[in-house]
Amino acid sequence: MTLLAHASKLTTFPLPIPMTWYAIPLRLIVGFGFMQHGYAKLARGPEDFINVLHAIGVPFPFLLGWATIIVEFVGGLLILLGAFVPLAAIPMIVVLAVAIFSVHLPNGFSSIKLLSFDAAGAHFGQPGYETDLLYVAALVALCLGGAGPLSVDGFLNRPRPTATRGIGPA
Repeated sequence: MTLLAHASKLTTFPLPIPMTWYAIPLRLIVGFGFMQHGYAKLARGPEDFINVLHAIGVPFPFLLGWATIIVEFVGGLLILLGAFVPLAAIPMIVVLAVAIFSVHLPNGFSSIKLLSFDAAGAHFGQPGYETDLLYVAALVALCLGGAGPLSVDGFLNRPRPTATRGIGPA
């Protein structure tokens, strides 16, 4: 087969690896991303995030602030490990939906808003909801397609040998 034939095959067919391996890069980036956001809120001091929630009018800012931090950190860890993915995804998608409708929607779709560029570098405006939707899409893909190989869910759902009681010699 010629090089051109190999190249054209890659444009119409998936790579020659098992299809379930798609989940690993998704789990790594989504899990790490969520954990990083939760950790950043803890590192800066949860009260700063809680004050932001209060300032934008979110009800029960103390409770929802801590709930968000826990969902981001623990949910991110569960996704990273591929553990209980559909269960972990539900509160994570709720957090993303709240972020979209309470913060990012007025800023439009794009997550990158270049305002200016000068000697100090690029200056960006407030991000839109693009990144939130990408996270939602990745979580939905993991729920629909499974956590993939090298995951806790894969380990828990592996086929187990059944014990049979035979009649006759062993």
